Amino acid sequence: MKLISWNVNGIRAIAKKGFLEWLEKESPDILCLQETKSSPDQLSDELLTPKGYETFWSSAEKKGYSGVGIFTKIKPLKISHKIGKKEFDSEGRTIIAEFEDFILFNIYFPNGGSGNKRVPFKMAFYEKFLKKVNKSKKEGKKIIICGDVNTAHTEIDLSRPKENQKNTGFLPEEREWITKFINNGYVDTFRHLNKEGGHYTWWDYKTGARARDIGWRIDYFFVTENLLASLKNAFILKNVFGSDHCPIGIELK
Repeated sequence: MKLISWNVNGIRAIAKKGFLEWLEKESPDILCLQETKSSPDQLSDELLTPKGYETFWSSAEKKGYSGVGIFTKIKPLKISHKIGKKEFDSEGRTIIAEFEDFILFNIYFPNGGSGNKRVPFKMAFYEKFLKKVNKSKKEGKKIIICGDVNTAHTEIDLSRPKENQKNTGFLPEEREWITKFINNGYVDTFRHLNKEGGHYTWWDYKTGARARDIGWRIDYFFVTENLLASLKNAFILKNVFGSDHCPIGIELK
């Protein structure tokens, strides 16, 4: 089974850049998108019902903002869109899909914002999410979490750690939360299989950082420890363009 996650920075924009052709060629069993910036009523039939897939969407109340989506070949048993607090749920950041063998959390975690203004909101979202996912974990469920976490965990997860220690995405409290999350029993799949640095998933558009590979690894797949035996591969598709992020994925036996 192949699962892919991608912050597309606007589903309607990326649809004009060959997204559906890429989807057909890559053919993941499940594709999770973040930052779709659309509601279903703004999308074409080709995006809503691509061949072989069922789609599910969660949209922000604010138009053109946030949003997540799932394309799946496997019919979910249940879909939900909430982590349980209106100020978070109104931003369309969550889809939880329950399948027979696992629960999938597709999350677009908040950005700390210009001047770190939204860091308190981001940290509060992190904590609320952790409570929500831990509830399923305590029930013994197998869990997959993917999405744009908006934080690079360690110094090897971004090109310029020293210059960014006071910027959101690499603040001590943000990084400490990822450590805490991992210590709760969630495994960073890419880092579990790839120990070396220099692998990134986001590059700043404004500075043309992608051409120089000055990037950050802020997109993740986490799994509970009871899924580790099934983990076959974790990868970054750095040569797939169309967004300021690239897709990431895992393969499970």
